[in-house]
Amino acid sequence: MAAAAQVHRASFDQRLPHLTGLHSPEEDLRYWREHLFNECEIHGAFDGDNLVGVVAFNQGLVEQLYVAPSMQGRGIGTRLLEIAMARFSELSLWTFQCNAVARRFYEKHGFVAVKETDGSRNEEREPDMRYRWARAGAKGAAPA
Repeated sequence: MAAAAQVHRASFDQRLPHLTGLHSPEEDLRYWREHLFNECEIHGAFDGDNLVGVVAFNQGLVEQLYVAPSMQGRGIGTRLLEIAMARFSELSLWTFQCNAVARRFYEKHGFVAVKETDGSRNEEREPDMRYRWARAGAKGAAPA
């Protein structure tokens, strides 16, 4: 879980530098150990012995998906997302509105924005978006 927390923090800080320092490394590790490890199915991508990407999901919700900054653009995020897409016929997730890279990534994989917020209800106080994906033919599937 320590490696997952590190990948999470490195990727998060690269994409959202204005939120750097929101949590300490100890808080990140506690979140991965006490919440995600207990509540989610977690898969990692490795380069040798090094964890370079991680996805955590449960009950059709992608809780976390991060790829180490030095490894982005190599299909790792796609492979991790495909694991969750294979497990569920419908998925949802949240991402920040300002994270254009993540938004393009999810939209490229068929996710559709279904809700925007002003951020007043999330810890970061950052405007965010809920995305939804449904496998073709699934109940309530989003049009292609």
